[in-house]
Amino acid sequence: MEVSSQGRTWSGVLILAWLLTGVSTQALVPRDMVIVVLSQGDSYHSSLAQELRNDIQEQALQASQVIPIVHLTHEDFPHPGAWTVFPILSRLYALHGANSSWIIFCESHTRFNLNQMLELFNNFSANEEMFIGHALHDREATIIHHFAFSDDPERFKYPHFASGFAMSQALLKKIALQMNHGNRPDVDFSIDPSHELALYIWDSGKGPALTHSSRLCLRNQPQCASYVLEVQPCADPVAKESMYFGVKTCSKYHQDRIPIVKNTWAKYAVHIGFFSEEEDKSIPTIDLGIPNTEHGHCGKTMAILRYVATFAPTAPDIKWVVIADDDTILSVARLQQLLSCFDSSKTVAIGERYGYNVQQAPQGYNYITGGGGMVFSIAAVHRIATSAYCQCPSNSTPDDMFLGICLARLGIPITHSPLFHQARPLDYAPEYLDLQLPVSFHKHWMIDPIKVYSKWFSEVDQAMEAEGRSQEHIEL
Repeated sequence: MEVSSQGRTWSGVLILAWLLTGVSTQALVPRDMVIVVLSQGDSYHSSLAQELRNDIQEQALQASQVIPIVHLTHEDFPHPGAWTVFPILSRLYALHGANSSWIIFCESHTRFNLNQMLELFNNFSANEEMFIGHALHDREATIIHHFAFSDDPERFKYPHFASGFAMSQALLKKIALQMNHGNRPDVDFSIDPSHELALYIWDSGKGPALTHSSRLCLRNQPQCASYVLEVQPCADPVAKESMYFGVKTCSKYHQDRIPIVKNTWAKYAVHIGFFSEEEDKSIPTIDLGIPNTEHGHCGKTMAILRYVATFAPTAPDIKWVVIADDDTILSVARLQQLLSCFDSSKTVAIGERYGYNVQQAPQGYNYITGGGGMVFSIAAVHRIATSAYCQCPSNSTPDDMFLGICLARLGIPITHSPLFHQARPLDYAPEYLDLQLPVSFHKHWMIDPIKVYSKWFSEVDQAMEAEGRSQEHIEL
């Protein structure tokens, strides 16, 4: 068949345009996507991650498609900072930069509709620097984001990790090359990786801002390419009698904070101790001989753990130890539900994870930030209390950070739960909290802690108490 010179000209134009844009006319297939699950190694979260991988593989097989690569970070990228994403980007580019279009990140509770994912990303070019996710924004400047954008907090968008977010091949290449040439995030503390990653990518306007997609959903809807599973108890809630609550306080707060604790969540605690530097029989407090310090409180926290380790044999029902500040606001019932997913005979440490120097250095470490509450299995408490690795350098050493070092030395992994919160409800995007059944919040600053407890926790604590009484009546 002869082709006219005009036809050859137009064919050449089309080919040239294709080469210049790099946009393929072919539809995406699952093998064009690499899925990275920001997973954890404990049995509960790892089983959820494995279920997610199996589901993705099954969807691909049912569609007669090549199964996409699915990485579980706790298996494939065992770096202490993998949860912040930064330490694994160069490795992902080396592995997949030349053979994939999109790197999609998610968490163990994420679920995908593979066909909808392909349809969604067909609308974008992987050869452009694209950062796509379900956008969140602050309503006011918040301490967890270092009060960034205090003049207009709503203008900066960051992704909801559990809904899934994506980097194009072009963006992954750019970031990997930047980091390989030493342009790494200049931070010591990792607090909220979604905000920190978005800030680094945006790069003061030199990089792409987050592109919001409503199809990366918070809850499952017909049009959703991804959504977040609701966190459910794994079994019957653990017994209230199995938990010991150690509340850190000092004489300065005996008259204002302790009455709030006792009139809210402490009403539902069977075993609870208020630990202070001064004995106050009206509370009563327990004085372990550790002087109060303005900061850190390592001496006090370790003394509480040693006290419980000694006390526990006389109270064999105790399986879990919760260390809380006197301005921690929490739900006993939600803890009962959450802990049904974990084995107290194993060395378990649960709370909100922060990291120190984990984005860059493998010698960095994670720790449970103390204000939201730190939960330890009794097996972990005994290990900590008897270890030479866990002797505080001073009473004022930051207790949560030193415990992170102690746990790392003992080989006890930290299990992160987003249900614990180091800050107040108003410090988080409402959409982020609306998806949760929180366990705790922290601080009384510029809020009414009674109202916070009433809004978030009172109903579930009362319901669990009523159910327990009903069960006791039936057993009698």
